[in-house]
Amino acid sequence: MARTVTDIIPPSRRRQMEPMSMREESLPPQRPIAPKRPRRGFPYGTAIIALLIVAGSVAALFVFSGAKVEVTPKTFVASISSDFTATQGGGDLPFEIVTVEKTGTKSVKAESTVTANDSAQGTITIYNTQAAAQALITNTRFESPEGLIFRIHAPVTVPAGSTENPGTVSATVFADQGGEKYNIPAASFTLPGLKGGKSFTQVYAKSTGAMTGGFSGSRPSVGEATRQAQKGPLESALKEELQKSLGAQMKEGYILIPSSVTTSFTPVPDTAGENNQVVIAEKGIMTAVIFPNEALAKAIAFKVVPMYAGEPVTLSNPEGLTFAPSASSTPASGKPYTFNLSGSTTLVWTIDTAKIGGAVAGKKRESAEAILMGFPEIDKAILVLRPFFATTFPADPAKITIDVVTPAKEEKK
Repeated sequence: MARTVTDIIPPSRRRQMEPMSMREESLPPQRPIAPKRPRRGFPYGTAIIALLIVAGSVAALFVFSGAKVEVTPKTFVASISSDFTATQGGGDLPFEIVTVEKTGTKSVKAESTVTANDSAQGTITIYNTQAAAQALITNTRFESPEGLIFRIHAPVTVPAGSTENPGTVSATVFADQGGEKYNIPAASFTLPGLKGGKSFTQVYAKSTGAMTGGFSGSRPSVGEATRQAQKGPLESALKEELQKSLGAQMKEGYILIPSSVTTSFTPVPDTAGENNQVVIAEKGIMTAVIFPNEALAKAIAFKVVPMYAGEPVTLSNPEGLTFAPSASSTPASGKPYTFNLSGSTTLVWTIDTAKIGGAVAGKKRESAEAILMGFPEIDKAILVLRPFFATTFPADPAKITIDVVTPAKEEKK
């Protein structure tokens, strides 16, 4: 067999001499080379975020932790029609008298001229330092330091008192004569009728405002029809002002039963205004009997609430009561004052928040609930402990919030 040149070329040289295409076809297939993966480190960012979330959650538990008791006081809707006895300034059921006075005016065009001799008038406060009340009859005289005489036109009784705390009563006095000289400023007065006895120095009077309305001579005037036309609007506006003034003088903790208020209007002599005007005036006096809320509420509760044991209570709506004084009773200091109360009102038990906090401090929730159930003044109590896994109230009552919830309008009887 004939040999060729390629037969005598060594295989290694023969491989080099082959065309590139033939060499590539004869090479075994190569495996793809996978890219190198970067080496993964510890996930510090994720760990930090997780730690922050945990820390925030723990902090939130402490920030929003706490203990609170929401208490709804017991209420009782009382229907009543009973007589009560009170004493001014003392006793189980004390009362006070509040009196306010204002003068309303209205200017109208003059219609005529009249000759007048009007008496000045004003309000005085009469004081009594005796241990017994002092009765003063109609036309009792009150003398100013200048010797001017004023009189009361209705009898009054001045309550008993002492030098430190005299009994007082307000009254309107009228000058003994007409004329402007009786238009005097605030002054002190003695009672000439008591001269010669101990009462002369123990009963006296003072005015806080000037005496006004005194006039003698000719002045503009209006007819009776015009005067009556102004009377209604004048008294209506005056009554509104008196009510505001009365409210401003209410003592803290006292309540006013609307029907205990009495209002009187007294005509004041006309005066001449500018530009041919006549000033029509009326004086209004408003008097009210007021009671300490808790004392009156207790007196009512003893009459209408079964098993009532004298717990502190208040009235939430005295407007539902009607006040009617006994015909033979007057509100004199030291003497019983009898009146009737009728209608409906709501008694609300008073919650002592310090007492509640002290009762539940350091107690487990179940024990605290049992303790509060024994409080007669509590209708409902909601206990809140945070965080959710807390089971015991703080030992320090100052760390416990006590919220008193206003009772709903549908009070329970």
